[in-house]
Amino acid sequence: MVAADSIELVVGLGNPGSEHEKSRHNVGFWLLDEWALKTRTDFSKEARFHGLLAKGAAGMYGLKPTTYMNLSGRSVAAFARYYKVKPSQILVVHDDLDLPVGSVRLKHGGGHGGHNGLRSITQELGTDGYRRARIGIGRPPEGWDVTNYVLGSVKPSECDEICVAIDRVVDSLEDIRAGAFTQVMNRLNTREKKKAEGI
Repeated sequence: MVAADSIELVVGLGNPGSEHEKSRHNVGFWLLDEWALKTRTDFSKEARFHGLLAKGAAGMYGLKPTTYMNLSGRSVAAFARYYKVKPSQILVVHDDLDLPVGSVRLKHGGGHGGHNGLRSITQELGTDGYRRARIGIGRPPEGWDVTNYVLGSVKPSECDEICVAIDRVVDSLEDIRAGAFTQVMNRLNTREKKKAEGI
């Protein structure tokens, strides 16, 4: 039996196409690729959901919208309607400019913070009451264009830090699926706070 606090769907945000594979904006795709690798799960194209879909052994789905970032909500809403999944049972993984590179924070609900993927999902679901895993990509240097920064390729040093953050979330997905989102959120967020404070 699935707990009320469980996650039925993990959405990784990103843009389709080989030219975007290494971009900062695609860390959501990276996370689901790592999850699929660790769980020996394969993604397949699902036209009705406008994306690539995989189902893990525990029954949790992974969805990579192929609509491009600004229309991600179409994919998420189509899945939610078909499987009658509540917004609170959806975890959206996305890049976050407001967190240092390699940081990770979980949260439930909240604004889109200027992220067009979140903006689209909130609009299509009619609520911001879904859960998020925020993967820090840091702010661009002064004078840089933000769009070019998020669409730009990650530096090797940044990649190492981001991959560590991704691993922490992937390793927690089984607990999250089982209904321990709040406990995992508190554990990961407390760890990040101590890290920021140098403890």
